[in-house]
Amino acid sequence: MNLANKITLVRIFLVPVVMLFLLVKYDLGRVQLGNEVITVSEIIAALIFILAAVTDGLDGYIARKKKLVTNLGKFLDPLADKLLISAALISLVEMQRLDAWIAIVIISREFAVTGLRLVAAAEGHVIAASAMGKLKTIVQIIAIVALMLNNFPFSSISLPFSRIFVWLAVIVTVWSGVDYFIKNKTVIRFSKSR
Repeated sequence: MNLANKITLVRIFLVPVVMLFLLVKYDLGRVQLGNEVITVSEIIAALIFILAAVTDGLDGYIARKKKLVTNLGKFLDPLADKLLISAALISLVEMQRLDAWIAIVIISREFAVTGLRLVAAAEGHVIAASAMGKLKTIVQIIAIVALMLNNFPFSSISLPFSRIFVWLAVIVTVWSGVDYFIKNKTVIRFSKSR
């Protein structure tokens, strides 16, 4: 197994660690800013999530730079991304920091685009990540981290930063999903005709 795939596996193994720090009530202390309080375990979860998110770009860069692109990597990389984002969203719903319908919309888009990619692959086509898809990932990561930190430190200045980025994530997620289907409608038409 090459270095890029090992980094992707690390991202997958970090998913339960993030959930552990978010959902299990550890008494590791609290940080207070004004009236807002955030637990140390939530800060640790956010830092691990950021580390895992950064490995997404790193494994792809290494795979392309060192010509280590493999079929295993093509399978594991998007799987790791979807596991990380979905687990974080579901954890935030459990923590009552995110409405369930928002998590459902975002996760549904991920399943739909993955399904499209599978249909395309069966027809011998590869659907590469688009610029809109990459923007979607960045916005989702920012929104998730802001929610994990309970809008800390922006709540001290009454800026609903996490809420703004959640709505932005929903809009960009849906938009990028529609964009994938529009740009790849020939794949769908071709598979229907067979």
